[in-house]
Amino acid sequence: MAKRARGTKTRPGQRAPLQRRGPVAPRLSSPVSPVGPVSPPIIGLTPAEEARAAELEAAIVASERAADRAAAPSTDRPARTFEPRARTGTGSIAARAAEEYGYVSRDVRRIALVGGSLVILLLVLWAVVQATGARLY
Repeated sequence: MAKRARGTKTRPGQRAPLQRRGPVAPRLSSPVSPVGPVSPPIIGLTPAEEARAAELEAAIVASERAADRAAAPSTDRPARTFEPRARTGTGSIAARAAEEYGYVSRDVRRIALVGGSLVILLLVLWAVVQATGARLY
């Protein structure tokens, strides 16, 4: 193991930390001089911009209300009832096992489906060979 020198901030085999500068202001290629009188910056919106913003906001609110009405439960459907599940701790082994069980059961079903289809395929091929009297050697 390599010895560590006193007073260094890095360990052997590691790079020195990067020296980074703060944000840099953009530089202009030539100084900008005003040609005429400089107008103060416009603060606020013009009446046309305010009207357009009001139209957009009204359209958004209308679409949100339509979505809320579509998502709201109708009176002809019964409301869903809450079914409490078994309480488990958030980090308990039982909770993780219950979550993993779904993956395992899907994988077992998939393996059984593929294996069963291969067995059926072999049986069909055997029946075809027996019926035709073909010899494979």
